[in-house]
Amino acid sequence: MANELVINTTSHETRIALIENGTIAELYIERSKVKGIVGNIYKGRVIRVLPGMQAAFVDIGLEKAAFLYVADVFDAMEEFESMMDGNGKKEEPVAEGEEGVPHPLHPIEELLQEGQELLVQISKEPIGTKGARITAHISLPGRHLVYMPTVDHVGISRRIEDEEERERLKEVVERIKPAGSGFIVRTVSEGKSEEDLAADMRYLTKLWEEVLKRNEKASAPSLIHSDLDVTQKVVRDIVTEAVDRIVVDSKPEYDKIIQFITTFMPKMKYSIELYDDDEPIFDHYGLEVEISRALGRKVWLKSGGYIIIEQTEALTAIDVNTGRYVGKHNLEDTILKTNLEAVKEIAYQLRLRNIGGIIIIDFIDMEKEVNREKVFNALEEALKSDKSKTNILKISELGLVEMTRKRVRESMGRMMCEPCPYCEGRGYVKSKTTICHEIFRELSREMLDIRGTKVMLTVQPQVADLLYDEERRGLEELEKRFHKRITVRAKPGFHQEQFEIAIS
Repeated sequence: MANELVINTTSHETRIALIENGTIAELYIERSKVKGIVGNIYKGRVIRVLPGMQAAFVDIGLEKAAFLYVADVFDAMEEFESMMDGNGKKEEPVAEGEEGVPHPLHPIEELLQEGQELLVQISKEPIGTKGARITAHISLPGRHLVYMPTVDHVGISRRIEDEEERERLKEVVERIKPAGSGFIVRTVSEGKSEEDLAADMRYLTKLWEEVLKRNEKASAPSLIHSDLDVTQKVVRDIVTEAVDRIVVDSKPEYDKIIQFITTFMPKMKYSIELYDDDEPIFDHYGLEVEISRALGRKVWLKSGGYIIIEQTEALTAIDVNTGRYVGKHNLEDTILKTNLEAVKEIAYQLRLRNIGGIIIIDFIDMEKEVNREKVFNALEEALKSDKSKTNILKISELGLVEMTRKRVRESMGRMMCEPCPYCEGRGYVKSKTTICHEIFRELSREMLDIRGTKVMLTVQPQVADLLYDEERRGLEELEKRFHKRITVRAKPGFHQEQFEIAIS
């Protein structure tokens, strides 16, 4: 089936869905009030140096100070061995002839002082309570190349596997690049001509000259260069010959994409369509249902099994269960089939939800080592199509897989949802019985100081029902003990855990 890029644009939000084989594979969202800042270049001022952490906080004009690690300050070559790949992810190029021997890092207190001004670039969005991660190693991504103006180095994407093509690209770039500058050849450069690479190089070097001019005139903190908006960035980084068409529902956005593609990717211009039906574009492609499904905890598998995805501040836990699936032969085969089916769904959900950081997968326990190996190999294979870098450890004897996935931006859940104000983000509330018993204890404390004879207890309606029914005896005992009359009043607007005690 055709691979498509479906773009929904309104005055307040832009949503872009990458559809692969009829299924949404990736979703990008940018809201007008909260635009993405990865790739933006700022002139910042160091406000605090932390020798104990070998890091510094830099004021770049955002709400929270940005975090700068010593390795992102020191001009060490290995820091450039992992450069920008499609849609802001990183991929690891191989620089032939280099062994990658690490350079010793200088202490950060020798490199930076409070009040110092420097040019930095956002490498990670602010996530949760953390400020943005920044780097002093500026990189400017183009369609075919990533320009590194501060280092003399040429690297080739590891995703280009043909050795002859790697040698050809390296020779071309080294011959035409400006002296003292560096470039990473991106995956989409495979098979491209010297003219294509040279055009990209001219654009990037001119862009860097403009950045330097703005930096000279600007005062810290200030924005020096803003990266492309989400639509142009996704078109630049994702659209290849494998994407058959782009469908967009906004005429201004359509015109902007046409202009961008005509300039940088002329071979793609005939694959763009303007969607003008009355039905919303995401409804037409059935994407709204898939997005809603991707926000749930439980994901059902076709066999009847299911997985549970729980995101916490520190990590994401994924639990695999057989559910309604009972199998046909024996227990081990049932477990193996469920785990293998879960592997595909987990890889899909990680990519769609953009879940990053530490991930723990609790597969159903398998007795046979050969079956554990099958599941592990299947997981490795399923993650190969993921542009984000992943690192997977072998399945433990407890059936757990520990893995990491590179996190650059907020996950779909954190972007589209917020902690429940009812349960304060815990995911659960105290039971009605627990609240009743808390009320009894509070009444016992309060009645010692109450001089009146009547007490008004205001609670949530379902708690009131329980107090009149199963927990009535507790109220009667308190009335006899303190010789006071307790009246229960139900208030629909109350939180289940909320109650009030008043004298009347």
